[in-house]
Amino acid sequence: MSKTLFEKISAREIPADIVYEDELVLAFRDIQPQAPTHILIIPKKPVPRLGEATEEDQALLGHLLVKAAAVADLAGLKSGGYRLVINNGRDAGEAVPHLHCHILGGRKLRWPPG
Repeated sequence: MSKTLFEKISAREIPADIVYEDELVLAFRDIQPQAPTHILIIPKKPVPRLGEATEEDQALLGHLLVKAAAVADLAGLKSGGYRLVINNGRDAGEAVPHLHCHILGGRKLRWPPG
């Protein structure tokens, strides 16, 4: 099975503007931003999508969300607020089959989002 785009970024086979990394997750700027600040945070373990996560991924998912909040803070979004988005499946807008969380901010975001 071939690597996803995000696996290639994590392996440094494709360049990215990385803003955070630890042993479990990697965060980088989206190349097609939908807000002034648009950062993706991914688990380094290739989980295709949230709906395919297993019980063994529970700690990883918690780490992903905690670090998403920390990355938002590092990006200066804490005071104004930000949105976290996880798409699950094609109809939700998932373009890369590797679990990822969008961190969006830097402007007033509307509701509903879609």
